[in-house]
Amino acid sequence: MFSDGDALIQRAEHCAKSLTPEPYNQLLVHDQHMTVTMEAYHQSSVDVRILDRKLDGDSYCREIVLLKSGTDEVVQFGIVRFNFQFVTEAVRDEIVGGQIPLGRVLINHNVLRHVDLGAILRITAGPKLAEHLRMPVGAETYGRLATIFCNHEPAVDLLEVSTMLAD
Repeated sequence: MFSDGDALIQRAEHCAKSLTPEPYNQLLVHDQHMTVTMEAYHQSSVDVRILDRKLDGDSYCREIVLLKSGTDEVVQFGIVRFNFQFVTEAVRDEIVGGQIPLGRVLINHNVLRHVDLGAILRITAGPKLAEHLRMPVGAETYGRLATIFCNHEPAVDLLEVSTMLAD
């Protein structure tokens, strides 16, 4: 989707939810918004920084990082693909505006939503992910694939990758 020649991921392998190590288990193995989970874990609200985006009709894709509010400390990398036909124009406009994390927008607008956790991944960082998460190339972290249903429709597909954390 977004390619500048550098590999995002060197390797990704499925990790059973029950074998996901802490603190990644508490961060990733749930059916909540990552915005809320990251805020609770890091004891700080989070800001979104859009790295790249593409809008084509009702289809919107973006690469982002979440940062501890008011800092440059990255806590998460994400790729989002959103089908806007399942939300209001106000929700669409706020998401495209890129000032507030996706989860917070959906919560603030009281969008009926359900997060369906697809898979937990053990990820070896390629150059691009390492740069975004400020970790060494080849280092391991964990992420997840998930779908957010908005108003009972599969509206959002996500890849969410936690920054590398000490065990």
